[in-house]
Amino acid sequence: MMETRLESVPTLSALYGKALTHAIGARMPGGKRQQTLPAARHRVEPVSARPEHVRAFQALMGQPAGEFMPSGYQHVLAFPVAMSVLARDDFPLPLLGMIHLRNDVEDFSPVKVSEELSVTAWVENLKRHRSGTTVDAVVELENSTGLAWRGRSTYLAKGTYLPDSTEQAPASDAASDGVLPDYPTTVWTLGPDAGRRYAAISGDYNPIHLSGPSARLLGMRKPIAHGMYLASRMVAEAGPREWTPMRWTVDFHSPVPLPSKVFLALDVDRPGSEWEGANVTAWDPRRRRTHFTGRMESLG
Repeated sequence: MMETRLESVPTLSALYGKALTHAIGARMPGGKRQQTLPAARHRVEPVSARPEHVRAFQALMGQPAGEFMPSGYQHVLAFPVAMSVLARDDFPLPLLGMIHLRNDVEDFSPVKVSEELSVTAWVENLKRHRSGTTVDAVVELENSTGLAWRGRSTYLAKGTYLPDSTEQAPASDAASDGVLPDYPTTVWTLGPDAGRRYAAISGDYNPIHLSGPSARLLGMRKPIAHGMYLASRMVAEAGPREWTPMRWTVDFHSPVPLPSKVFLALDVDRPGSEWEGANVTAWDPRRRRTHFTGRMESLG
């Protein structure tokens, strides 16, 4: 796989602009897309976080400030590099409008806020889905001790079918009428500005998360909460209080409209004083729909 070294972390606004240009070009007469994934990795180093930026993220998630970078913030730091692969000319799926289905994250070693990192991203697992085509964007963060963090995000290009993609079993319909917990252990009250507040920190100003008018441009009646805001807050609330090597996954079933109340059942596995994992279910109590399910487990 060919490695491309970027001079710096790209800006998301520039990448979204590039994706829009590609989308217009693909609709023009003679416009067409590749049918396979690019055999390329994008790498940037050194990459570092601004301490005040990390503190703002921790405050948004309800976490106290600390010396180690939260797992969700590491995604924020690395996401533009993954986006740069998704926005390549030879990427076969339309970036704009892709649906965020899942995250699978491994935290191997603690990353200090002050550390310099290297970020590498690539795409793999182009698969056929009943509603289109899915792809995994993989990102790895390395520090002076080696591989520290790996994140895999799965996206669906709805309505796009590629002949060379492999078959995949249909996704679960747990969002519609699955068995829900009897009662919540906590309730999140998300205001209409939840998407804008996350965008101010993440730099991801996707219109679908920002306001009613901008969301309607993308086919939604209301703005919806950003999936990584929900995932990061889940990890902040149900994860370990002290840094622990862990793996966490989240599967998104239905969007969280803004504003709204989200019921959560947090089942934390703490047989003694040590955190060992947690299961999380988030749902809409009025519509009886699951928003997302999550699982965390210690790797120690």
